[in-house]
Parts: sequence; structure tokens; C-alpha cells
Amino acid sequence: MLPSDVCGMNCFWEAAFRYDYMKTHPSEKMHLAVVACGERLEETVTMLRSAIIFSIKPLQFHIFAEDQLHKSFKDILDDFPYEGKVNYTLYPITFPTESAAEWKKLFKPCASQRLFLPLILKNVDSLLYVDTDILFLRPVDDIWSFLRKFNSSQIAAMAPEHEEPRIGWYNRFARHPFYGVTGINSGVMLMNMTRIRRKYFKNDMTTVRLQWGEILMPLLKKYKLNITWGDQDLLNIMFFHNPESLYVFPCQWNYRPDHCIYGSNCKEAEEEGIFILHGNRGVYHDDKQPTFRAVYEAIKNYSFGDDLVHSLLQPLELELQKTMHTYCGRVYKVFIKQLRKSIRDLYDRRSKGR
Repeated sequence: MLPSDVCGMNCFWEAAFRYDYMKTHPSEKMHLAVVACGERLEETVTMLRSAIIFSIKPLQFHIFAEDQLHKSFKDILDDFPYEGKVNYTLYPITFPTESAAEWKKLFKPCASQRLFLPLILKNVDSLLYVDTDILFLRPVDDIWSFLRKFNSSQIAAMAPEHEEPRIGWYNRFARHPFYGVTGINSGVMLMNMTRIRRKYFKNDMTTVRLQWGEILMPLLKKYKLNITWGDQDLLNIMFFHNPESLYVFPCQWNYRPDHCIYGSNCKEAEEEGIFILHGNRGVYHDDKQPTFRAVYEAIKNYSFGDDLVHSLLQPLELELQKTMHTYCGRVYKVFIKQLRKSIRDLYDRRSKGR
């Protein structure tokens, strides 16, 4: 077998076969993908824990990780009390042989792996990709339901990069086309991969429309000196030229520090709470944004089976109250508003035997 970062597409399925540890065989499941490299093991496991806690339908995890992380993932995940609703598959980090070096060094190690998911997971119809620094505060089922809201042209869903153009990055600094007013953030990306594989994309490189597998390398070659955020920038360029293909969901589905560090600017989160927390810029691991870190630590330390109110919600609220000296801490209630509802709904389902 060739080294994992330069092996051809045939190696994907060999790797998938070798690392497939199936817990159950559910008839209907939601597919969740993540890419983990370097020191991202703990963060990824915490994200997976948050997905398991509240989700209703069975989950299939597709975990793309460096080879040295596979055993650790297996040891941890095999020890989870799945309650019969979770399967997982481990894959190596793999790029097309002819361009592996360029893709591997784009933005961060492994980050561009997500661009190849429609080509790797050929038998998966729909997929939710998330970064490792994501935390689910409500069931995965709820974001998965957006697939039913896609019109006939839409192939993927993402949230805007910013709500407030005055602090937007793309509209102030980008040297390439981007989607909409402030661009899109690819940390939470819901995909109808069957449609992605079938679509021919408009582009600014040729008058001929190109399919997903044909457009990636030409895009990188044209814009690699002008992009800052790697694969996210390439996705912005793609959907700039194909805006009809994107479904945009509200900011509470991808809530980041930028939504509160300069003052609260995600109105949907203020009204309904945060649905998915995105702790980018490493905020789970430093003291710059203690509200984000508090949520991360609470979910990381929660033991499956413990009472969610007394072991998660109440201790978290006490920690969040200590962060009110920060801008995000001033709106700390948005961090637990949906979480409280998710816990109540979970116990309601259990009491009804569902």
C-alpha cells in the first residue's frame, strides 16, 4: 500500500475496509464526517460526544485521521456506551497522487481533505461535515433536516462568515471572489453529495462547466497565491459562480467568537440560543474566550449516563456566570438557552419511551 498521503483513490476503499468497526446496522442513519490531524484527538472526541448525547436517529461517523491517531480513536470510541445508535469508520488522510503535496500544505495540514469527501465516500448520498472544534447543542437530526428544505438546485448548506459587514473579513480583505456579502464559513457544511457529484459548475477558468473532481485543481492553481483560508476560500469561489446551488442557514448553526467578541451580532442566537458552537482560533484551549472554553470543558468532562441537568447544565451555568466581564460572557445565556431545551426534550423522549 502506498503512503497514506499520496495513495490513489483505490486505497480509500482498502483503508475503509481495514478500519471499519461497525457497532450496529441501522436502516436509517445520519452521516457525519470530520478530519483530524496533529493535536486534534481530544477536540474531535469531544465533538463526537456532543453529537451522541442529543441525537435521535442513528449516526455514522466518518473519521479521517493521520495513521498514528487511529488506534487512539478506536480505543476511545469502542469504550463509548453507544446505546446501539452509532457506527464509525476510520480512514487515512489521502489526496490524489498527482497533487498530494500541494493539497496537504494548503492552509493547515489535512484541512483540504474535506474537498474530496464527495469523491471518496461515493456510496454516501448526504453528509454533514464539521470541523473538529464544533459542539452540538441540539440533535444532529435538526441540521440534517435542512436537506429536505433544499430546492432542486441546492447541493450544500453553510452559514455566512459574518453577520456584520463592518467586521467582515472577505468583504474587506479577500483577493478572490466570494459568496454573498460577507462570504461563507465551511466549518459546518451540509452536503447532498449525490447532487455534488452530478453537477457541472460554472467557473471563471473556462466556458465549459466542470464537475467537482475536475474543478478543484484548476481552482487551486489559479488562486493559490490569493487565498488565505485554504479550502474555505475555494468553496467561496465556487459558490460565487454558482450561488443558486447554496442553501444558507442562520448564524446560530455555526456560532463563532466573532458573533459576540465585538458585541452580540447573531440575532437568531439571541432569540433561540446557540444550536452549534464553533470554537475556532483555538478558543477552547486558551483563556481569551472563557465562555467558549467553559462549554467545551463541560461536554468533555460529562460522563455518559450521568444526569444532564446536575452534571452538565447547572455546573456550566455557574462557570458561564464567571465570564460576564467579557463581551461573550455578557450574553452567556445564549450559550445555554438551547442546551437547556435539548436536555428537556431528551428527557421527554425517554419518558415517552422513544
